[in-house]
Amino acid sequence: MIETAVQSPNSMSQQVTDQGTHLPTVAPTEVPAFKVQNLSIWYGQKQAINDVTIDIPSKTITAIIGPSGCGKSTFLRCLNRMHELMPHTRVEGKVLFQGEDLYGAGVDPAAVRRRVGMVFQKSNPFPTMSIAENVTVGLKLNGLRKRSLLDERLEKSLRMAALWDEVKDDLKKPGMSLSGGQQQRLCIARAIAVEPEVVLMDEPASALDPIATMKIEELIGVLKSNYTIVIVTHNMQQASRVSDKTAFFYVGKLIEFNDTKTLFSQPKEKKTEDYITGRFG
Repeated sequence: MIETAVQSPNSMSQQVTDQGTHLPTVAPTEVPAFKVQNLSIWYGQKQAINDVTIDIPSKTITAIIGPSGCGKSTFLRCLNRMHELMPHTRVEGKVLFQGEDLYGAGVDPAAVRRRVGMVFQKSNPFPTMSIAENVTVGLKLNGLRKRSLLDERLEKSLRMAALWDEVKDDLKKPGMSLSGGQQQRLCIARAIAVEPEVVLMDEPASALDPIATMKIEELIGVLKSNYTIVIVTHNMQQASRVSDKTAFFYVGKLIEFNDTKTLFSQPKEKKTEDYITGRFG
């Protein structure tokens, strides 16, 4: 199993010269959540990602935008090796997670996915399970059996997903009995119940009505204090509302990556400007 890289301490002792003058302290550089280096991905003969290099910072919301078929979802899934579930995949380059190579020899993809959770475009509660079982299934698969701890994690996860007050009296009802927006928040609760370090979201609100979308966006903002979040969205207004950083992909290539406000107001690349102003896409 991959291990979390040891990070620098939050403060450094000041150094003192022979004359007693204090040299200024130097703030440590935080290790990015992901450091992607020259990443290329193929499905058979088709290249989906072409030589992408990007650092995704910790405890931020990073949005990935771009037209359909540009490699957004493939890139997202490579961050927890979900794309390997597709046949005939091939990867070149590196994906470092907190300094550890996710594709290194002996790294267990299941261990990666416990640390890097995922929420899909279409909400997918397990149809034969209750609301409570949907949230705790991952914990049980990981060996947690103590009822008091399961109940504690259940309530905590549903509260974090802003769903507890709506379902606390109906925990034995099927997960599929919830509305579409509630089902997506249930899937978010399921993802965070195992306490990952990162939550990946692939178009999490694309199938929802405006009110449910607003609740998901509010939830994403709340989760940022505890998790690194990477979200793929086709909705540029959503990207501008929820994210701190935005990456623009086009035909498998990373065209531009910057602070969201800067990318949308002062894009450096003509392709980025053309896309965000609606000239193509």
